[in-house]
Amino acid sequence: MDLTGIGIWSSQLRYGDAGESTEAAAELEELGFTALWIPDVGGPVLDAVARLLAATKRTVIATGILNLWMHEPGDVAESYAALTDEHGDRFLLGIGVSHAPLIDAGQPGRYRKPLAATAAFLDGLDAAPRPVPAEGRVLAALGPKMLAMSASRSRGAHPYLVNPSHTAYARSVLGEGPLLLPEQGVILCDTYDEARRIGTDTLRAYLSMPNYANNMLRSGFSEDDVAQVSDRLFDALIAWGDEEAIMRRVAEHREAGADHVCVQVLTEDPRAFPREEWRRLAAAI
Repeated sequence: MDLTGIGIWSSQLRYGDAGESTEAAAELEELGFTALWIPDVGGPVLDAVARLLAATKRTVIATGILNLWMHEPGDVAESYAALTDEHGDRFLLGIGVSHAPLIDAGQPGRYRKPLAATAAFLDGLDAAPRPVPAEGRVLAALGPKMLAMSASRSRGAHPYLVNPSHTAYARSVLGEGPLLLPEQGVILCDTYDEARRIGTDTLRAYLSMPNYANNMLRSGFSEDDVAQVSDRLFDALIAWGDEEAIMRRVAEHREAGADHVCVQVLTEDPRAFPREEWRRLAAAI
């Protein structure tokens, strides 16, 4: 399983038109991206994994992340075994606890003790007739306790909505050996005003979630930075500009200890496949 280089994190590959998703995945493989990451905010995510595996030959398909509240570990382990039997060692199971406001919206009070819930889910994967091996899974992790669990019970960590400083911190907690696979939001644009127009509302929505807001506070940003999505915070979380600027941010993550960086391209239309932007980034790698 090649988890070096640069990957693509994309909601469009997960929730966009299935035909275009299949076509885009095949092209992304030819462009040289080593992994394709998809989210899970409801629906049959493992069906999407199967479709993307079938559309590719070499590329790793990763969940970023599979929401543990929405799945039974025994079912996930059974699907993992079937997918790896058919497609080889190309499915990386990223697992996470999501966010209390999202989970509790449908069932108030369900989201609690995220560390214990994660450990219990991993226990279920381990106890399945065909367990998901630790080297086949990673955990969404921001804080020290979840990062430590990533190191001890999985192949590594997939931090989301982070900057290179957090990558350096995460590497210090993980130590050498476990994989560190951060997501990085990027905007290919000419001006800061354009970047702000595209990215501010996305960041504001993310930062309304306590996990992300608290991580920014731990990282040295103020409550005002978070509430206002300050310029300082925007620049820390979004890489914007031309291809050189984007590649410079990717290099900063690598220098800070990342093994692989998955890039999420943001555009004016969040539903559209950013295929031209993906091509531009591939040409710059």
